[in-house]
Amino acid sequence: MAPRGKATENAEGGDQAAPRRSTRIAGIPQPAAAAAATKPAPKKAAAGSSKKRAVEDGDAKAESSAKKSKASSPAEVAEDAAGIIEIGGSLPDLTLKNEKGEDIQVADLAAEKGVVFFLVPKADTPGCTQQACGFRDIYPDFSSHNFEVYCLSADQPTAQAKWQTKKELPYPLLSDPKRTFITALGAGDGGKTKRSHFIFAQGGKLVDKKIPVKPMDSPRLALEFIKTLQEGEP
Repeated sequence: MAPRGKATENAEGGDQAAPRRSTRIAGIPQPAAAAAATKPAPKKAAAGSSKKRAVEDGDAKAESSAKKSKASSPAEVAEDAAGIIEIGGSLPDLTLKNEKGEDIQVADLAAEKGVVFFLVPKADTPGCTQQACGFRDIYPDFSSHNFEVYCLSADQPTAQAKWQTKKELPYPLLSDPKRTFITALGAGDGGKTKRSHFIFAQGGKLVDKKIPVKPMDSPRLALEFIKTLQEGEP
């Protein structure tokens, strides 16, 4: 009788085990399958995001290109150069020191006479001395045409006064150590001064400029222009 009961238990256990295997497989969804059924498709989301980024990148490139185009337009270039005095521009409202250390109002210098500013890189150097002495030698001709002459440099007034005395320069020297006026004239060059000259008519309007210019040519060219200018006046 015992073997039969054991066989019966085994048979019953087998009958019970078969439905359980069927239930696990067919009746209960597996966690991985459920997650896969509810998870959004990653490729589609990535594709949409990439498309959005591509559009944004395209807009950014278009905007950058537009800015570059605008910056290179004539109007923009003219705006960038607004700080430099061009022909027809006026003397700026600046205060500089002369060789005596006195304050000089630049805007007032052409109130009664025309003005010639000749710019030198450094006082008492060979080329600058040649230019300065050239203006000295024909200084009376400038005076007779109602023009005053000024030497402009970044040297300190003491150095200018010493040079003036040494070379007997008859005109004032203006000190512009920060190169404010020099830069406004367009003669500033990375912490240096370009040899040049600028002519302002009576009233303060710029009528001529030579930049750069050779030391020996500067005085002659300045005087020739002034004579031509006055010959053409009514």
